[in-house]
Amino acid sequence: MKLKFLFFTLLICAIGFSQNKGTITGVLLDKDSNNQSLPFANVLIKDTKIGANTDIDGKYTITIAPGNYTVQFSFLGYETVEVPVTVAANETITLNNSLGSGSYKLKDVVIKSSGGREKETALLLDQKNAVVIKQSIGAQEMSRKGVSDVEEGLTKITGITKVGSRGLFVRGLEDRYNNLLINDLAAPTNNPFLKIIPLDLFSTDIVGVIEVYKTFSPNIYGDFAGGTFNIQTSRGSKSITKLNIGTSYTVNSNLKSFSLSKDADSAEGFFGFTADNRELPSLLGDTPSSRVFTPQESLDSFKSGFDVSEIKSPLNTSIGLLHSEKFNLNNGQNFSYLFSINAENNFGIQEGVDRTFRYQSTGIDYKTDFVTTDNHYKTALTGLLGLNYSTNRLKLSLNSLYIKTTDNLIKDQYGVANAETGTGANETLIRTNQLDQSNYWNNQLVGEYALSEDKNQTIKAGVSYAKTKYDQPDRKAFSGVTTPNDGISASIAGNNFIKQYLEITGNSYLSGLTEYNLKFGGKDKSHKLTVGYNGNASDMESSYRFISPTVGPNINAPLNSIDEQLNAYIASEAFYYKESSNATYKAKLKEAANAGYANLLYKFNEKFEANGGVRVESTNRETQYRQQGSFDDPFQTLKYDKVYFLPSLNAKYSVTENANVRFAGGITYTKPVIMEAYPIEYINADGTSMQGNPFLLNSDNYNLDLKYELFPTAKEMFAVGLFGKKMENPIERTFTSNAAGSTIISYLNSENAVLYGAEIEFIYDLGRINGTLSDFSLGFNTSLMGTKAEVNPKNSLETHTSRDLQGASNWLINSDLKYQFELSKSWSNTVSLVYSVFGKRIYAVGTIGLDHIYELPVQQLDFVWSSKLSEHFDLKFSADNLIDPARQFELGDNSLTPIVEDSALTRSYKKGRGFSLNLGYTF
Repeated sequence: MKLKFLFFTLLICAIGFSQNKGTITGVLLDKDSNNQSLPFANVLIKDTKIGANTDIDGKYTITIAPGNYTVQFSFLGYETVEVPVTVAANETITLNNSLGSGSYKLKDVVIKSSGGREKETALLLDQKNAVVIKQSIGAQEMSRKGVSDVEEGLTKITGITKVGSRGLFVRGLEDRYNNLLINDLAAPTNNPFLKIIPLDLFSTDIVGVIEVYKTFSPNIYGDFAGGTFNIQTSRGSKSITKLNIGTSYTVNSNLKSFSLSKDADSAEGFFGFTADNRELPSLLGDTPSSRVFTPQESLDSFKSGFDVSEIKSPLNTSIGLLHSEKFNLNNGQNFSYLFSINAENNFGIQEGVDRTFRYQSTGIDYKTDFVTTDNHYKTALTGLLGLNYSTNRLKLSLNSLYIKTTDNLIKDQYGVANAETGTGANETLIRTNQLDQSNYWNNQLVGEYALSEDKNQTIKAGVSYAKTKYDQPDRKAFSGVTTPNDGISASIAGNNFIKQYLEITGNSYLSGLTEYNLKFGGKDKSHKLTVGYNGNASDMESSYRFISPTVGPNINAPLNSIDEQLNAYIASEAFYYKESSNATYKAKLKEAANAGYANLLYKFNEKFEANGGVRVESTNRETQYRQQGSFDDPFQTLKYDKVYFLPSLNAKYSVTENANVRFAGGITYTKPVIMEAYPIEYINADGTSMQGNPFLLNSDNYNLDLKYELFPTAKEMFAVGLFGKKMENPIERTFTSNAAGSTIISYLNSENAVLYGAEIEFIYDLGRINGTLSDFSLGFNTSLMGTKAEVNPKNSLETHTSRDLQGASNWLINSDLKYQFELSKSWSNTVSLVYSVFGKRIYAVGTIGLDHIYELPVQQLDFVWSSKLSEHFDLKFSADNLIDPARQFELGDNSLTPIVEDSALTRSYKKGRGFSLNLGYTF
């Protein structure tokens, strides 16, 4: 009885105490971001431990006993504001405020890394509070991990690996399964062989946050199964000028003997401006006519020849300039701009075996067997201009992005060119001299307007216009037999000394969006309705022209200096050039996707909320092409039109304040990469080729995800997730043979495929183990996956009708160990050791008796030391690819007959260890 009385008395006291408390609530705004809400900021009752963080909408609530207090608002890199307040019992005080960078010196921002939504802790909190399953990486995390570009930064996210020049693989799925948004707008690729722009072209200086969506929601395009990347460019919210210069050395590539096209061995070649020397001769016009060149026309029309300079490759270099300013105008108006330009060049040498196999009933043997040396000289120039204007209710951004890339390649294939005919017994050399060039210009206008003063109703709109051009001008090749003293003996005939001119022009790429958002439901407006439209349309065409020689005398000359003898033969009319293009030289492609969507975020209670909606997306692809025949034949037209009904559901249940269970499901589709479906046979000098398949269908994808995540502290997290996908008509790479027995890489639709797996991720503060390790943290993520693809044996040349999905790894691991320390008050350091590895996967599906070609596992270990030396200077040293494993592709051992050769490798090379140094100066 006494116990009950005591309990009742304590209960009454507790109720009375709680009823006597008051409440401080409000919204914190960001002056530097046009007075939009400032999430993840600190609100503290001064001289106490009572406080709160603002939520995603900048809102906060503190319950406290009556009295006089000082409320302190703060955020990293921003001014701290203190406001006195008197709290009365049972009353609610609304205290709104705004923070800005104020008159803080630049060092206050830089030393502690970036503030705002780019902070690691802010992004972790964003990930925790979001309903959709997404991960983000911001400027702070990329800076501390020594990341210099977007692509490298994304590899720090669970389930993402970088695979050479083939882009990013998400959950083991190839580049074709990804999609790219820039500031929420669809963006075209600058390379038709890739689905999205190579993201290593984006410097982290111009990026605020990169969002990665692995599950579908209606406001993003339905074309993805791996991931959608949304790059939010920096807004220039602070006054800063920064200059970066860098250099790097790769063991296998720099300060070595290097082959470079003669026309690129110049000042203009150093900066990547040699394409004018290799243009298609103007006398040929826009339409092939089988024109025969006169001797003088042959001598005058080609500024770029077959000669090669042998140089000593210098160190790689890079330079970048970033400048931004912000102006506070009258009546709460703000204007800011950001300008960034980055240029770099890179010398790379790759050497290794390069083989193709042929099927015979007596055993699998080599068709070709080369030792191949690739000499790549690459340049990249990127520029971004961003203009931003804002008022209390309006935000406008204008961005102009320019990218120019070049890749000068001298490729030497030395060995057996055709074992079947005996060609190459005297050691054939095939040399390809190739320039790849891309130009990309994308302009965006994005705006957001609050229809109501309380900003519970907003409308967002944007439009972009882009032009692209990718070309390989005067791609030339010859083959012959090596002679003593570095000479070559080669015949002038047929496909020897041929010149190719490939040009793929994106005449226009339009993208747009319009979105209305309504927050409703109770005082906190916790529900949100979104209705919108987004879409894109592209128009591109190609030209593929060939110039070949008539039969002429043999060339016997030094390998790197054969133009003199060729020109002498032309002058004496011993042979001449002629255009040998056929009616397939031109093709056109038009694509479009237009979608309307609706989405409802509904918060059932404090623990459970769901985000459900539907997207109706109309897609079409129209391909126009000619087959062999007359240049005057009409184009054949292939149309592929489909309307998709794409529902999605994302739900989150908060098990505790720091733990969530998530579920996501949705339907998406996958379009092929441009060149996978483009009606061109892309021909290589060794007889191999790549042929697009214009009859490819889009894949239909059914996706499920279940995830548990725990956030023990603001800097730590643990997550485990299960996922599954079913694909109908998955697109896959395959290889087969043409009538001459040469290998053709092409693409096909399999019948269906199933993927399932698990992801595990954690960020762990090692100070939990021992206080002396408090400056160390460990990040780790892994994906474990099983796949199964089925094909119809009646409609396929595939050797195996049941197998793993092409391009998918069964497992992959990313991890990093970070150590932060200070050598003085102004000298802070971050050291990171970063490791990744992926499992064996099918590179190309096997056909006609041959097993698949597999890509073998590759381990990557990098060391990065980033150091803030003073207010003005920062330094970064990195050692990349410390293990330096061989990148290997091999024919599997499950062909219909055994391999009779000593090695099943089809290709093998080493990338080389790299060491780089970058110095930054902030004015």
